Amino acid sequence: MAKLPKKTKKQKERAEQILNDLYEHYPNPVCELDHRNPFELLIATILSAQCTDVRVNKVTPALFKAYPTPDLMAEAPLEELEELVRTTGFYRNKAKSLKEASKTIVEEFDGEVPDTMKDLLKLRGAARKTANVVLGNAFNKNVGVVVDTHVKRLSNRFGLTKEKKNTNKIEKDLMALFPQEHWTNISHLMIHHGRNACKARISEPPDHPICIKYGKKCECWKMRGQK
Repeated sequence: MAKLPKKTKKQKERAEQILNDLYEHYPNPVCELDHRNPFELLIATILSAQCTDVRVNKVTPALFKAYPTPDLMAEAPLEELEELVRTTGFYRNKAKSLKEASKTIVEEFDGEVPDTMKDLLKLRGAARKTANVVLGNAFNKNVGVVVDTHVKRLSNRFGLTKEKKNTNKIEKDLMALFPQEHWTNISHLMIHHGRNACKARISEPPDHPICIKYGKKCECWKMRGQK
């Protein structure tokens, strides 16, 4: 990733306050995709595109029972993979990604999920977001920040970025603001808060101290009559 933007001491101190408060309310931030090893996490993350973690977790037990290793999934009939992942949406494309990614793991990485950004990006279906999930949660490597819809929304509402759409630019802003050892957790923390309080659509301001304290760029701030 390119050079990170410069942030002021005041901006970093505010980010640290937000981080500390998020840890206080969500002390055990974890990946909510069920997995037992790097391969299962990779597959689950590929399936999570345009799909909820809850739905993915309902699909993966049968999928991993049938095809628990890259070798077996690489040889799986495409039609069977499609049927197993049908309810996650875009199932034809996802099934191809599972099969091709598994094939690449077997042929190029001796059957082991690679543990570098460069190598993970060689796998079909694994963009930077997927690679960040796998590196951070399967290998404990803080290489970047996962920017999903919750992280994008909260980053804007907390005033941590001015970027509305470009996830790469949002990621750079977050990487520049937060210490590297927290890059994996900051996304989990924001996802937990996004699901718990800071939802995409709000008809009234959330009664949560983090929203009240930091949501200055959020519509809830205007609802409270504050500027």
